[in-house]
Amino acid sequence: MSRKSAAGKPAKSRVRKPVPRPGSGADVRPGGVEREAVQQAVVWVTVEEDNHGQRLDNFLLAQLRGVPRSVIYRIVRKGEVRVNKGRVKPDTRLATGDQVRIPPVTRKEKAPQAAPGSRVQNVVEAAVVFENDQMLVVNKPSGIAVHGGSGLSFGLIEVLRAARPEARFLELVHRLDRDTSGLVMIAKKRSALRYLQDELRQRRIRKQYHALVAGSWPDKIGRVDEPLLRYEMPNGERRVRVDEAGKASLTMFRCLARYNGYSLVEASPVTGRTHQIRVHSACAGHPIAGDDKYMDDVSLKAFRSVGGQRLMLHARALELVLPVTGEAVRFEAPYDDVFSHVLSRLEVRATGAG
Repeated sequence: MSRKSAAGKPAKSRVRKPVPRPGSGADVRPGGVEREAVQQAVVWVTVEEDNHGQRLDNFLLAQLRGVPRSVIYRIVRKGEVRVNKGRVKPDTRLATGDQVRIPPVTRKEKAPQAAPGSRVQNVVEAAVVFENDQMLVVNKPSGIAVHGGSGLSFGLIEVLRAARPEARFLELVHRLDRDTSGLVMIAKKRSALRYLQDELRQRRIRKQYHALVAGSWPDKIGRVDEPLLRYEMPNGERRVRVDEAGKASLTMFRCLARYNGYSLVEASPVTGRTHQIRVHSACAGHPIAGDDKYMDDVSLKAFRSVGGQRLMLHARALELVLPVTGEAVRFEAPYDDVFSHVLSRLEVRATGAG
């Protein structure tokens, strides 16, 4: 198995010019309609290899950003959308080379959002640990969400798109909480996205996290398999709790080091539930340090006193088989300065106490 820790050589994007469709005044546009343009005429879109097998409704949603799903279904039902001149249904599967007719539509114009600045773009680009023509792996900094929304103008994926305007496709393969640092996979092709997400569903991609938890983690706790249920707080905040009505969840744990009052553990989630490692750690009686959702206030204050200013959870490693090449690889991400500083302070304190 290869070990990757540095960025590969970026692949060049290939841009093709629109080709007029014989016998019509419309354009054939490989790759899709411009997102920013207001479509005022019929266009014909050529289905490319990355979209082979995709449902028509999902294809149209990607082409017509900002158009409600109800409008998509209406124009298909009325026969305004055609594939190779024939009427189709929303669940029609497209094939490479198909010609899709898209009628004039009215898009919802989104209010302008603050664009990611050059500083944050540089930070994210410096965090790329691997890249080929299929995918990216990024060591996401703590404090950066993986995507915008909920009051955030932009997240990791928007920063990458802003830094790579020539990229025709960039999509998150999976997610990390905003305050969790570490490895995130981004697909550069739809085929790679499908492959990687299927690998995750089949549990063929191994994820390893490092977490600093409160207390001395006992060796006898090697697994936590409590079911997890998402719920909403009175203020609208979403959280997760152990509940028999929840989804089956399993996390494997291994203690790596012990300090005075804390332990560094390796957590390997077998399932992929929201906040799984955080809730399973707290359920075991050892909440993750700096967790303002699942750590009690007294423990949180004590952690702040040793310089802790972030959630001490880091997506340390990924093991997978790369799409297309079939190469088995392991990616590792170093801790950031804050995570390392906290561990160093705890080591010094433990040495002094000894």
